[in-house]
Amino acid sequence: MQLKQVNILIIALAVLITLATNFGSNFSYLTYFLFLETQPSLDSFFSLSLEHTYLVMNQWWRLITPIFLHFSVTHLIFNCLWIYVLGSRVEALDGKVIFFLVLCTSGIMGNLSQYLWSSSYLFGGLSGAVYGLLGYCFIIELDNKKAKYGLPEALYLFMFIWLLIGFTGILKFFGFGNVANLAHLVGMITGFIAGTVAKSFPNFN
Repeated sequence: MQLKQVNILIIALAVLITLATNFGSNFSYLTYFLFLETQPSLDSFFSLSLEHTYLVMNQWWRLITPIFLHFSVTHLIFNCLWIYVLGSRVEALDGKVIFFLVLCTSGIMGNLSQYLWSSSYLFGGLSGAVYGLLGYCFIIELDNKKAKYGLPEALYLFMFIWLLIGFTGILKFFGFGNVANLAHLVGMITGFIAGTVAKSFPNFN
């Protein structure tokens, strides 16, 4: 295992930022990574507008930084595990550039969609990017005679069912907290698109 692998660096960033923000409880650090810029008020914090954050302050890094935020140990471990399982395969077979592009585009589109859907800026996690990588692998393997990434069909089925269950609200009832369902869905759709685009290149295999 080489530390210069991009998926390992992504995991390391997620761990470091999560610990620095104390799983979201240290707002003085957390505010630098949230989807919107925030300012302190007399007794709390309030978020500034989408236009102010991106068009006035030009804080474009906030489109991607929420993916590094996690709010529990299980949340962090689960997402980092999937980034390693999926990311190491994509990176080894398709290269670092494709892995990084799929992760970033699915993460950004998932974050943006989650904010537009919920109007909340307090969300985070690598799961939108995880679903992006899963969607990418699914499309690549869809008409292949063999499983390129060595992922069992049951894994795809489980993750798709988990996505659907999230929209029912049952996961919150069982203690999983608020789930960024739209980030998952849009991340996966972005992965579908990325896989379709990649397969359109004649030298891609």
